[in-house]
Amino acid sequence: MALPISPNLLLTLALLLKTKSVSGTALALGISQPSVSRSLSQLRTALKDPLLVRSGNGMARTLRGEELVGRLADWMVATSALLVEDSFDPARVERRFRIATTDFGVMAVLLPAIATLRREAPSIAVDIVPLSHATHRALAEGDIDLAISGLEHDPAQLHRSPLFEDQFLCVTRKDHPLGQSTDPVPLDDFLAYPHLGLTVSEAELDRVTITLGTVAERRQVVANLPYFGLAPDMLAAGDLVMVVPSRAAARFAESGGHHLVARPAPADLGVLQYWLLWHERSHRDPALAWLRDLLSRACAVHEGPSLVPAVCK
Repeated sequence: MALPISPNLLLTLALLLKTKSVSGTALALGISQPSVSRSLSQLRTALKDPLLVRSGNGMARTLRGEELVGRLADWMVATSALLVEDSFDPARVERRFRIATTDFGVMAVLLPAIATLRREAPSIAVDIVPLSHATHRALAEGDIDLAISGLEHDPAQLHRSPLFEDQFLCVTRKDHPLGQSTDPVPLDDFLAYPHLGLTVSEAELDRVTITLGTVAERRQVVANLPYFGLAPDMLAAGDLVMVVPSRAAARFAESGGHHLVARPAPADLGVLQYWLLWHERSHRDPALAWLRDLLSRACAVHEGPSLVPAVCK
């Protein structure tokens, strides 16, 4: 006969499987490590499985542990929902969300929303973490609450909401040969000059290279950046070309101090579709639903042709 498992033990198990750490679970629960170790021993006996085993300097989930981690995460969300008041008031919620995105996501989505977030929900905070190529797993396991991304994803595995569609611009210094027109850059001209590349996520994905396919072999990428922050300085210092969404180019213009120009990129590069992504496990979380709506509204307010600069002065 299986031994009964109390809700407290289930909570401990959920955190153990998520963190894969006795000390991390103890810290989260505010109890001692020996207490967590005793609970883990009881759980192993009750479930007749080690659940967590030593692996290098840390611990790894057993197959049984992998089977349980998602189900327990769903149980925690469902249990928490029982205690949520029907009338959701963001001003009374104390919560910290983890959002995976790039610095462009921060620039285009979070920056326009931060003032409203602080005004409407002063006790809600956000931690920004790097965008991972394993977004689905991170959302499913509760490592992150939301992802803001323009990368390809499987809509069958995640909930999604469109934020905006952006066009790509080629940004150069003002006296660059490509900067003498406001017409779209022809593909051959685009490939004739050295580039400043942009890589996204820990997989170091370069959207331009992926989109162009074999044509990208003609592209000379002098340097790659994982973020936009220093791009204006690097572009102003040489003959490089960089492909950026129009919202990023607008941000370059607002920052001032750089004599840069922007013109539409080759049509071969398509457009940027930007999304909010989340998992079924948190789909009915009222606080997360409120945050998603806030971010969407902030993006809508900042849409418009004025975000497509002809010149970044």
